[in-house]
Amino acid sequence: MTTTQQPSYPPSEPPHGHGVGPGSGHGSVPAPGPGDGPRRGPGDGGDPGPGGGSGPGSGGGHGPGPGDGHGHSHSHGPAAPVSKHLRKVIAAILIPFAAAVVVGLVVLWPGGAPSHERTGVGFDRQTQGATVTQVDEVDCKSVNASGDTPTGDTSTAEGSSAQQQATGDCKKATIRIDTSKDKGRTFTEIVQPDQSRQLHEGEKVVVAYEPSAPANLQYSVTDVNRKLPMALLAGIFALAVVVVGRLRGVMALVALAVSFLILTFFILPAILQGSNPLVVAVIGASAIMLIALYMCHGLSARTSVAVLGTLLSLLLIGVLGSGFIDWAALTGNVDDNTGLIHGLYPSIDMSGLLLAGVIIGSLGVLDDVTVTQTSAVWELHQADPTMGWRGLYRAGIRIGRDHIASVVNTLVLAYAGAALPLLLLFSIAQSSVGTVANSELVAEEIVRTLVGSIGLVASVPVTTALAALVVSADRKDSSGVPAPAGAAAPRLRAPARGGKGRRRKH
Repeated sequence: MTTTQQPSYPPSEPPHGHGVGPGSGHGSVPAPGPGDGPRRGPGDGGDPGPGGGSGPGSGGGHGPGPGDGHGHSHSHGPAAPVSKHLRKVIAAILIPFAAAVVVGLVVLWPGGAPSHERTGVGFDRQTQGATVTQVDEVDCKSVNASGDTPTGDTSTAEGSSAQQQATGDCKKATIRIDTSKDKGRTFTEIVQPDQSRQLHEGEKVVVAYEPSAPANLQYSVTDVNRKLPMALLAGIFALAVVVVGRLRGVMALVALAVSFLILTFFILPAILQGSNPLVVAVIGASAIMLIALYMCHGLSARTSVAVLGTLLSLLLIGVLGSGFIDWAALTGNVDDNTGLIHGLYPSIDMSGLLLAGVIIGSLGVLDDVTVTQTSAVWELHQADPTMGWRGLYRAGIRIGRDHIASVVNTLVLAYAGAALPLLLLFSIAQSSVGTVANSELVAEEIVRTLVGSIGLVASVPVTTALAALVVSADRKDSSGVPAPAGAAAPRLRAPARGGKGRRRKH
């Protein structure tokens, strides 16, 4: 092949193919012409009309004209818009659903979490910020911190701790209050040698405040202040998302902030006010889904199909979760925190709260699966617009099977990692697998994991089928109507392979 004309300007990017004739790229008869060479035609990308379609200057057409071998616009930018008829059908489904979500938010919107008298137990206590200003080593006996070894046996945890206190050195920490009306006030606290958290000079800590206690016992250290390292880590995360995702990354962070706002100002206060946890979770999760998906992926038919797939999967998770939580007699009241919630607000349905947690916890992974499957089907259709819905479904489900395997494994390992200390405790007790699984604490996590995983598995074929039906029906509706000039409509030509022009047989 000989180039007879040099480009009049340096190409801004390497050529995508080699024309073999006037306006070639998909022509069946190769012939040398002035369009041969790396120069791109003004209509590159397969746009219809002048510079596209079959007219002159086509970048991927069949008519004569100087142009590049073939266009690649199908692999870049947003998906081609669907027909007006399909947009109306999708809108007829989603607009009433979105309206119902808005009505639910308005009706159930709380005025804030109801107040109560603090119990001083667990998280339900007043806290202030403080700083460790000085740490001195002292003899445990001199500060009455030593204990007697129970029955002289040092093999037990209690005996070993008592021995360390009797023979070791304790730490006397001076702590300064940094917030509240008592700012600048100091108090001392004894740190045992076997205590898991040792205090260091200059360390920021969180102290609990009990106003009804004697003055010298009103404050006590409860935890380390981790705000700075956590804020720095969050900043690194946000920076990484923006650098890699650019505008999409920014929109994802905004959607994440909106999700936290809905969780903080709607879901949690509404449940505390006595609203049904399941109804609150469904409305809140639906609002998060609509805002996050459309904000991150745009207002398009592709995103709408992902929303429909997510909605159907959440419905399945709700039905399965409700049935099996009742059947397994799970109360949702299995630890100190849930017991404290039930004690403060006895009207809260704890089993409903458990189901609400299953729905909200599954939503994030569901979004990932449904968006990925919808995008895969859309790209398959763009690559081969002649493929019917069955072919699209088969190709998409092959992609989905790989996704299923990785996502289910991720869910199981995430729950196992969170419950690792509990599982270790059962291992120490040498309990059988059946005994461990039958305990409510573990059974709750098993039901949560399996119900969520079933919903994730079901979301793949459901979303793939919806996407395949939408794009294939759209091709049939619009095949007989010429696309307007400049429109990014699906093209009926397959991309050339290997730089050689080749006409697809229809």
